[in-house]
Amino acid sequence: MATSKLSDLTGKDLYTVFNMRPEEAIAYFERKGLVVSWDWQEVWKHANAQAFTVAKTTRLDVVADIYEALSSDLKEGGTFPAFLAKMQPLLQAKGWWGKREQTNQQTGEIRTVTYGTPWRLETIYETNLQTAYMAGRYQGMMAAKQYAPWWEYSAVMDNRTRPAHAALNGLVFRFDDPFWQSWYPPNGFRCRCTVVPRTDIERDRGDFSVSSGEGRMKTVTQSVKKADGRIAKVQTLGYDNPRTGKVATPDIGWDYNPGAAGDRLQGIYNDKLAAAPSAIQKAAK
Repeated sequence: MATSKLSDLTGKDLYTVFNMRPEEAIAYFERKGLVVSWDWQEVWKHANAQAFTVAKTTRLDVVADIYEALSSDLKEGGTFPAFLAKMQPLLQAKGWWGKREQTNQQTGEIRTVTYGTPWRLETIYETNLQTAYMAGRYQGMMAAKQYAPWWEYSAVMDNRTRPAHAALNGLVFRFDDPFWQSWYPPNGFRCRCTVVPRTDIERDRGDFSVSSGEGRMKTVTQSVKKADGRIAKVQTLGYDNPRTGKVATPDIGWDYNPGAAGDRLQGIYNDKLAAAPSAIQKAAK
């Protein structure tokens, strides 16, 4: 690297550095516990930072098989075709493939549901690996915030990019701006957006202008259809984008920062434990 000190690093230099083997991403993924669930909304927002689940799985061994295969690819590298070739026969042997009748253990309702399909496994694969990578990337960017305090939202900008994500492409916010509370990627299933670190040097020479989420973070009430057919109202934290004059919201359930959520939940746990009776504190330790 041509630069001689960290303060001289450009955003491109730092981007290259952060693409090293994702140790933080691996740590994030391996900290997760395993949860069986019927409906993807059962493990909601920040809880996803603490638990790995696959909807329509009521057997822990199926969840564990998918988890272990994802963990292996995160550590060693891999491709989805190889993942599919390995997992499809295994899941078929366990009966978790195609359309089958299943009983919701909470309600007793029997419905025909779709278990594993190539498309669904691809969604699971891309979403979980991208979430882990971005959580690790967040931790790395926070560690380097004194050198690159400005973060640029970067969308892929092709015909698959969601309009709300495309409208944010190129906007730069300070690392502690409230924008990143809900808009640090991924911001939906199969979201490919990322964040690029930028430096004071780049800002001072006019490479970008700075945006702010202060006063622009708005709560929007949206409707979501649950597995039992009921319509629930949920609140999503969005950004009032001055480019469009509209409030841009991540996909429902994705308005949280996966890299920061685990730390936030751990902090809540530590506070609760500190206030608990000494016997509980001792048992927890």
